[in-house]
Amino acid sequence: MNLGGFATLREMSKRYTMKIPLKLTLTALLAALILSIIILSCVPPVDRDSLTHHLAIPKLYLNHGGIYEIPSVKFSYYPMNLDLLYMIPLYFGNDIIPKFIHFAFGLLTAWLIFGYLKKRIDTVHALLGVLFFLSLPVIVKLSITVYVDLGLIFFSTASLLLILKWMESDFKLTYLILSGAFCGLALGTKYNGLIVFFLLALFVPFIYSRERRKARFNSCRAIGYGAIFVLVALLVFSPWMIRNYMWTNNPIYPLYDGWFNPAETGSSAAMSAFQIRKSVYGESWWETALIPVRIFFHGLDDSPRYFDGKLNPYLFLLPFFAFLGLGKNNTLLKTEKKIFLAFSVLYFLYAFFKTDMRIRYISPIIPPLVILSVMGLHEINTIARERFPRVTGKVIAGLVCVFILFSMGMNAFYVIEQFRQVDPIRYISGEVSRDEYIEKFRPEYPAIQYANRNLPGNAKILCIFLGNRLYYSDREMIFGTDWFRDMVKMHHSSEKVLIDLNKVGVTHILVSYYGFNGWFKDSFNDREKETIREFFEKHLNLLFSEKGHGLFQLKIHL
Repeated sequence: MNLGGFATLREMSKRYTMKIPLKLTLTALLAALILSIIILSCVPPVDRDSLTHHLAIPKLYLNHGGIYEIPSVKFSYYPMNLDLLYMIPLYFGNDIIPKFIHFAFGLLTAWLIFGYLKKRIDTVHALLGVLFFLSLPVIVKLSITVYVDLGLIFFSTASLLLILKWMESDFKLTYLILSGAFCGLALGTKYNGLIVFFLLALFVPFIYSRERRKARFNSCRAIGYGAIFVLVALLVFSPWMIRNYMWTNNPIYPLYDGWFNPAETGSSAAMSAFQIRKSVYGESWWETALIPVRIFFHGLDDSPRYFDGKLNPYLFLLPFFAFLGLGKNNTLLKTEKKIFLAFSVLYFLYAFFKTDMRIRYISPIIPPLVILSVMGLHEINTIARERFPRVTGKVIAGLVCVFILFSMGMNAFYVIEQFRQVDPIRYISGEVSRDEYIEKFRPEYPAIQYANRNLPGNAKILCIFLGNRLYYSDREMIFGTDWFRDMVKMHHSSEKVLIDLNKVGVTHILVSYYGFNGWFKDSFNDREKETIREFFEKHLNLLFSEKGHGLFQLKIHL
């Protein structure tokens, strides 16, 4: 009897038996996580970008009866693939369903991760990859808000995986065309998709030329495939480019407007990421240089200094281990790992040097990092089992298990904290009304509601320090803090300020006292301060004041 073979079979049977409870446990955790996200989503939208852009612009389109140019709102020039989907529930008066539409793209991305990892490893690791992805704090936060980043993540991940499928299928053209189409959808979802587009447009000819070094007309075919990818992506993206070109002479307005409209834009130079971090946050050069590491450990929601979001250390640590057993991997898997790594690093570096870092700005690299993390975990367990004595291997496996439990615990704690912050139970149970819930997070809401109920339909409200949050207003709002400042500095009398406001049809002013008072103190000289005081005393009537916000009516200049 071959005792060695019997022992191997017994070990395999034992591992198979252990996988069953692991699958059940991971499935139960995923179900609990998804249920938690659903509950957290069942509240009215109060997040900034929802109220300034992703719900506000679709609402204006619905009120107008179609898409139209809104020069006063720069966000309206952004691509809006997902925002158009949000118009459907908004048409029926529901602004909570858009959260579930957004979350659906997170689930679709999780499905892509599951399918890839199941094929490359097994179901347990695939489920773990889904849990890694969906439980990340930044993904949880996005899943319960009306943003578009989960759509960008899905489309970019699909495009990347389809390129791998194109390579695996011996360069079947169908997969390349589909990849280009999904890349075009990413472009039409958010301008960050431009980075995905440029990277993948470079990857396509590089991958073909590398895999088919000896093929006839190698270079020409590689360039041809790259051109096909680019043309398909731009064709899918073209409606938004055509719209913006017709409106602004710039297909990707407001990006790179100095290239398309140099006479109008001027020559002002933007600060680099390093300059921003130093001047705004007082960081040293080495603190800024360590952002590629810090971003995985020091994230904090609603804090631009700490990247306005949270990741998890396993996304930084585990991908390194994916390359430990690279020599044993087949050629296809080696190439795929390198592509995931190259995409993640190049995308991160571009975003890092181009702008002040936010975690949402690098969100398309999260799925590749999740896949590499799971592969790294698999490599650690494989090496521990095959290269170390039984006891040592179990110790290593135990330490890895502790690390994973600790990392998942961090994610679980974040979800629990979201229940405290979002407070959905009181709203769902009816203890708190819709207006009371919104008012808790948006102190300007009572003043906006007063305006909706009491001002005429043709009222035009100048908002000062309101953060462009216009979604809940049923009256026209313009956001002109800088415009008002320039008028005060240009004129020598409050009457002239009033005349200018009357000329453009402003009938009311809505002011946040908290922002206005500090601005008034620091931004004006004594003469200008006196002009502002006189303007408020002589030419405005206070209609409503509550929660640090005041609504004033302008007098008509005769």
